[in-house]
Amino acid sequence: MKTHYSVGWDIGGAHVKAAVSNASGSIIGVYQQPCPLWLGLTHLRQAVQEILKTLPAGSYQHAITMTGELVDLFAGRDDGVQQIIQTLEQLLPQQSLTVFAGKRGLVPIAAVCAADYADIASSNWLASASYAAQKIGDGVFIDVGSTTTDILCLQQGKVQTNAYTDHQRLISQELLYTGIVRTAVMAVAQTAVDQGQTINIMAEYFATMADVYRLTGELNEAHDQTATADGGEKTINASARRLARMIGCDFYLEELPRWQLFAENIRSQQLRRIQTAYEQVCLKTDCVKQPLFGAGVGRFLVKALADQIASPYVDFTDLCPATLTASSMDIADCAPAAALAMMKTTA
Repeated sequence: MKTHYSVGWDIGGAHVKAAVSNASGSIIGVYQQPCPLWLGLTHLRQAVQEILKTLPAGSYQHAITMTGELVDLFAGRDDGVQQIIQTLEQLLPQQSLTVFAGKRGLVPIAAVCAADYADIASSNWLASASYAAQKIGDGVFIDVGSTTTDILCLQQGKVQTNAYTDHQRLISQELLYTGIVRTAVMAVAQTAVDQGQTINIMAEYFATMADVYRLTGELNEAHDQTATADGGEKTINASARRLARMIGCDFYLEELPRWQLFAENIRSQQLRRIQTAYEQVCLKTDCVKQPLFGAGVGRFLVKALADQIASPYVDFTDLCPATLTASSMDIADCAPAAALAMMKTTA
């Protein structure tokens, strides 16, 4: 007898993430593959195929969500949704394939039409936030990823929002384009403190937030699957050199503590921006002092925010039954994919 599994796929512009649940509703595996989709659909095919190779033998149901339609490979968002769906139709069995269409939930691939594309585009946040809401009822869900941060109020088991498109969510501050790996330092801070003085930061792509968090000691190297700004090494010293370049300096080994302090200052600015957006979302939805639910590879910042404002913190991983074997990824690292896998299991 075949073993039955469900797979949730989150197709991003830089990564493909997947989570697998078994028939009893337990997550047994989470995966992430680099996928620079802006360079072509070949990278999507390769990433999906690499993950498929690692799955145990059995029969599968698949569910997909995406943000990759945003990349400039495509003429527009509808074109991106269509091409991503067509690519996955070639790689996954269509009879067991569904697409997450936001408020409409999971739609069989055969029933998807052009009118659905707006609901499908960049709706992965709603999958994970809705799952968290069903599990815990009330709170604030914050997913800090490699590139973006999502902030959603959860009340009475539902996501409280009137913003569903990226444009609407950027206005509401429920979507911030700030993350812990790919975000350029110049997009986080325009000034910083160095040796007791405030200094302007160059508007140059010399360093990313991966460099910052490598120096603060908070970056899990398994989460950094993106090339560095200069194509150089992913080491503490190389990160310090890139950060020093942001303010017109060279790096000398004996000055490492200086650049670690510099990184801490930039970190504090990113956390402050997330806190400001969190406060705005809470004011509109009356979620002040509710527990914070952290997801994404940068959820250590959600924990830091919870400590700062004296609110309880719950990790998304703790909301999902799991029998994971050794893995470099946690369930919360791939929250939308995990949420979809659980939806398929219970469908």
